[in-house]
Amino acid sequence: MGAYGGRSEIMNLVAPLGPMYQAGTLSGNPLAMAAGLATLRHLREQKQEVYPRLDKLTGELVLGIAAAAKDAGVPVCHNRVGSMFTWFFTRGPVTDWTSASKSDTKAFARFFQTMLDNGVYLPPSQFEAAFLSTAHTEQDIEQTTAVAKQAFAVAHV
Repeated sequence: MGAYGGRSEIMNLVAPLGPMYQAGTLSGNPLAMAAGLATLRHLREQKQEVYPRLDKLTGELVLGIAAAAKDAGVPVCHNRVGSMFTWFFTRGPVTDWTSASKSDTKAFARFFQTMLDNGVYLPPSQFEAAFLSTAHTEQDIEQTTAVAKQAFAVAHV
C-alpha cells in the first residue's frame, strides 16, 4: 500500500478536482487493499516466526551460492540486506557503481541463462537485486544451490 499527500493547493491539481491524473496498478482497488491489509496483519501477528525464518533461508541461499562459486573457482561476491540480495561476478567487495562495474557481466549472463533453463528465475541483470519470499522452502534453497553448481561450470567457461 502507499499514499501521498501535500498542501491543498497541490492536491487540488489532482483529478477529479484538477487536470493532473494519477493512476497506478490496482490504485484504489478494494481487493488489492484488502489483500494488503490482510498481509500486514499476518506479518504483524507472525513477525516472531516469519522474519527470522526468512532471514535464515536467505542467508543459506546467498552463502550456498557463494560457496558453490568458490568451489568452481568463479570470483563472486555478494551483498544482502534481509531478504534482498545480489551476487556480483567479481572478487569484491562491491560498494558503489565503480566496484559493481568491474563485474563480469558475460559470465553472469551465462549463469543466469543456465539457472533459467533449469527452472530458477533470477533478475536478468547483474545489477538488479533478487528477493526471497515466505513462500520459499528449504527444498527450494537446496534445489537452487544444486542448479547453481551446474551453472557455475558454464559461467566459468
